[in-house]
Amino acid sequence: MSILINKNTRVMTQGMTGKVGQFHTQNCIAYANGKNCFVAGVTPKKGGQNFEGVPIYNSVLEAKQQTGATVSVIYVPPPYAAAAIDEAVEADLDLVICITEGIPVHDMLRTRYKMAGKRTVLIGPNCPGLITPDEIKIGIMPGHIHRKGRIGVVSRSGTLTYEAVGQLTALGLGQSSCVGIGGDPINGLKHLDVMKLFNDDAETDAVIMVGEIGGSDEEECARWIKDNMKKPVVGFIAGITAPPGKRMGHAGAIISGGQGGADDKLAVMEECGIHITRNPAEMGRVMQKLLKG
Repeated sequence: MSILINKNTRVMTQGMTGKVGQFHTQNCIAYANGKNCFVAGVTPKKGGQNFEGVPIYNSVLEAKQQTGATVSVIYVPPPYAAAAIDEAVEADLDLVICITEGIPVHDMLRTRYKMAGKRTVLIGPNCPGLITPDEIKIGIMPGHIHRKGRIGVVSRSGTLTYEAVGQLTALGLGQSSCVGIGGDPINGLKHLDVMKLFNDDAETDAVIMVGEIGGSDEEECARWIKDNMKKPVVGFIAGITAPPGKRMGHAGAIISGGQGGADDKLAVMEECGIHITRNPAEMGRVMQKLLKG
């Protein structure tokens, strides 16, 4: 079992005909069962074409009706990406992964409002995507560093997702699923949402949780973990506390009112029983010691 996606998932790429969409779709098709999983592309006014044998449709709804795809990955440029999410939600897809970064915050505010009451789950924007190793990857993560196993990874940082995975794989610890949720201020799934899925997943034994400065999502998740989590969690917070009124890193990494700094988050996480590290190079080793101990 895995969370969110598996080898039977059927995927469409919104923005298939752009350079970025083509490059990453090609890599996803080449990974594991990707050839069977990626069944459609969507670019308005370019329906009837194909890429790598994958048919292109004019709309998400048409692609869904013709191929049965229930998941979309979005590489549409920032000015149009929120509208692409809206289209996927209106087509009643199960899951939308938005890789695009730099989407205007006002656009995402409108999109989140439109999503209220809808069943579609959003990951991102400004995220690397997600992967179930040896089954399917949807997004921009390097597939070769992943190995099938029983450790879950959830992270706001794309590069630190890869770092955590690389350390685990080097230590012989495979991953059940890895989810990059992105760090924009208006986004979809939070740490807490993914942690609940890992907690219920019979094939996940432990989780690495990587957060960033700004906001309070990590603290909220940590408090839930303290009361509900049945599996051990290793935690790390990326980022340096910025001076008052300044921001660093992702658009969501904003320190305000003396809250949201790395030390604040780590303190709450440690109080809640999460096995923290302040060194990103030690995430894998902390997990290894935890599992052995």
